[in-house]
Amino acid sequence: MIKKLFERISGWKLRTQFAVLILCAMLLSFWLFWMLWANKWRVLDYLGLADFYFHNGVDIMLTDALYEQAKNYELPESEDDKERIQALDPLFDLADDYTGISFYGTDDGLYRASRPAKIMEESGIFSTFFYLGYRLTDGEGEDFRYFPLEFSNGRGNAFVVTYRRSIVVYPFALLCLIVSVLLFFFIVLFFINRKIRSILALEREVLVMSSGDLSHPVPDLGGDEIGILAKELNNMRMTLNDNIEKEQESRQANQDLITALSHDLRTPLTILNGYLEVIKLKKNPKLFEEYVDRCLKKTKDIKELTDRMFEYALVSEENETPEITCISADFIRQCLQENVDFIRLAGFQTELSLDRSPAGFKSDKTMIKRILSNLFSNIFKYGDKKETVLISFCMKKDTFAITIENAVKQEHSLEDNNNIGLKSVRKMIRLLDGEIFVSHASKTFTVKLTLGTGV
Repeated sequence: MIKKLFERISGWKLRTQFAVLILCAMLLSFWLFWMLWANKWRVLDYLGLADFYFHNGVDIMLTDALYEQAKNYELPESEDDKERIQALDPLFDLADDYTGISFYGTDDGLYRASRPAKIMEESGIFSTFFYLGYRLTDGEGEDFRYFPLEFSNGRGNAFVVTYRRSIVVYPFALLCLIVSVLLFFFIVLFFINRKIRSILALEREVLVMSSGDLSHPVPDLGGDEIGILAKELNNMRMTLNDNIEKEQESRQANQDLITALSHDLRTPLTILNGYLEVIKLKKNPKLFEEYVDRCLKKTKDIKELTDRMFEYALVSEENETPEITCISADFIRQCLQENVDFIRLAGFQTELSLDRSPAGFKSDKTMIKRILSNLFSNIFKYGDKKETVLISFCMKKDTFAITIENAVKQEHSLEDNNNIGLKSVRKMIRLLDGEIFVSHASKTFTVKLTLGTGV
């Protein structure tokens, strides 16, 4: 129950947590002060100071002395009766530093003369201490007695107040206050210390990550701002770690591809070099044309390998951005016608349908050329010359579409081993914010490209 409560509180914002903490700390401090003060007699009794409190009220000996000696003095007629007031100094001297005496008339009850306790006239730190204790205890350290006296000129009343008990009560009250305040600061500092520890933990994790170690998970630090920062830092760590692993895998794949292609290139180059050496020596003129044909075949093989390396580089390049320029529809028609002528020379039968709309659009000329070159290269490699290749180009208001449909030879697969050509096309279409649809039904391969006219 308590654990769930703390987990829920840890999800609050720091501002809310701190506000609730201050409120709870104040309530606990007040409660502690009240408990200590309510049980002061037990504490004082335990400390052996209870008797001092109860036996230090108004001194009976003082009251008896006032009874006996008041008869020898006259009660001032009013507070302006300076002579008689001054004559009462011996009575006032009966009181100690913690006791004050005041005299009042019996008939009218009016104030006549007084001398406050000397501690009430103190200034400085002691005065501050005394009055703070007085306020905290609501005058708990004060004791008084009101009684009649017989003066030589008549009856009067004496008011005696003593603060002897303040010697015990006020320090105890201040001790309760100090303990309560210390509890308040302890709670607040404990909370701040925990948050600082969380921040220092984040700092350590950042230093670990900066050193290159991304395997160490960032600990869960709750649901507040610090906890959210820790979670985001951990997500960033995992993302960076994944990216590094992918980069290493990609680098290894590139290295493997380069190694394989280098080996594949070395063989036809060696054979080609041998044929050329034979041709150079002119030892067998009858085989000249055959060796030339073999050389041409090897150069074709080398070209295919270099094309694969180039296309792979296009697919692997992540920072390529299109250069958008205004393009006319004639440009698309010209590119299609050039590629159609290319496969026609290779023996393919074609059927070309071109939209004659004069509309223009915005796109990247180089990418469009490469897209069409890759698609028609696939037809050249894998297309069946027995079947007609269907090509269409149409313009609409906001888009233009190119559709290519051809049969696939039985002895070849649809795409190269690494799907480099098609991947390159997909990547460039995506960069141009277009769409590509590819289908392979039975022996027919269909590609449909759609690009916006306002890219």
